[in-house]
Amino acid sequence: MKVNSPSHWQLLPLVAAMSLLPMLSQADDRVFSVKHENDGMASSDDGHFTSGFELNWTFEPSEENWMQRLATALPDSLIGSADMAAYRLVHQIYTPNNIEERRLIEDDRPYAGLVYGGISLYEDVPMGNWRQATDLHLDIGLVGPSSLADSIQREVHRVTESDRPSGWNNQLGDEAIVNVAMRRQWWHSSPFIGKQFAHGPSVSAALGNLYTYAGAGYSVRWGDEAPGIPTLTPNPGSRYHMTGKEGWQWYLFASVDGYYMAQNLTLDGNTFRDSHSVDRKEWVGDISAGLALAWEDWQVTYAAVQRSREFDGQEEQDKFGAITLSRRF
Repeated sequence: MKVNSPSHWQLLPLVAAMSLLPMLSQADDRVFSVKHENDGMASSDDGHFTSGFELNWTFEPSEENWMQRLATALPDSLIGSADMAAYRLVHQIYTPNNIEERRLIEDDRPYAGLVYGGISLYEDVPMGNWRQATDLHLDIGLVGPSSLADSIQREVHRVTESDRPSGWNNQLGDEAIVNVAMRRQWWHSSPFIGKQFAHGPSVSAALGNLYTYAGAGYSVRWGDEAPGIPTLTPNPGSRYHMTGKEGWQWYLFASVDGYYMAQNLTLDGNTFRDSHSVDRKEWVGDISAGLALAWEDWQVTYAAVQRSREFDGQEEQDKFGAITLSRRF
């Protein structure tokens, strides 16, 4: 396989990550996470949201940290101060179900590769017997051939001796993406069978050329204490590392989420040029569940999600799983 020399666009995520290292080394209460999302973790399919990879560095920002200053500069209705903050680097791959077909499959979703970096701000506010958890996210990156999604999928399938992807000539073209998102969750926690049972509603919204949506959901968690539960695409970021630091810990979780989706670049196609697209459904729902296990500073989390049909002509609902390995420093 011939690999072209990387362009300045392709080197941008690496340069951005290296520039953050001095700031990361000065952070307190740090957690580093590696998350992999894949349809093969929850079904035998190999299409639609086929793969996602995320590096996440979460830390407690000091008063002098620029992210803390950003949080305090924002309206109090959004966030008062940042209890935690995070840097993220994400790569995702989307394909139609039949990846061996070279020709354009007009009635299935487009080929698309995404690479983007993001920052997140988190705040917890006690409210009587409830706790209000707020997440704010900003993502900047690109979709298109410069994401190298075609080369990555071909090489992975060559190594694993899987079906050869042949339709990447039909992928979405290069386009910059900018997205902001907010999620607010309310948690009520009480003792139950020797552990903590937490539950509560959430609302979310996103604006940008990648996703524009409004959402609502309800989550439950039973086990050892944690600030939240894992969130899955399209919701960015999450805080789910357990607060305890000794011995074995665990919790079970489940969530139901619904979205009014006004924009989804991976279905609607390029914003400023002609490209393949499908007729997106405006209402989408998710059901997810999983388990988190921790020993001392290490934690592994698995989540599975079933998503309702996202576009007209989609034959089956999609299923995918996500596994996250994290360590506290």
